[in-house]
Amino acid sequence: MTRPNMNNRKNLSVGVLSITAVILFIAQFIPIQPALALESIKDRDYTLVTANSNQGGDSIYVTENRTGQMAVFSWDPGRRALALRGTGALTDAFK
Repeated sequence: MTRPNMNNRKNLSVGVLSITAVILFIAQFIPIQPALALESIKDRDYTLVTANSNQGGDSIYVTENRTGQMAVFSWDPGRRALALRGTGALTDAFK
């Protein structure tokens, strides 16, 4: 003979798991906004801009506002680190 208290615990557990399953099923259909690398941050000394790279992935452009020097970094998955892709004067980019 089963105890009534044990039977209530099983029913509660099954109910909680069923509700959780329904919530997870519905959650998979909710659209998620993808992360876009199209942001910029401007400070007095530096400007940071993210953009999509031609080789795939994302790049970050760091510009020092006082000297006009710019550096481009992108993620290197092989090294699992940011890799410097190039440096130079900002005016050279628009020639």
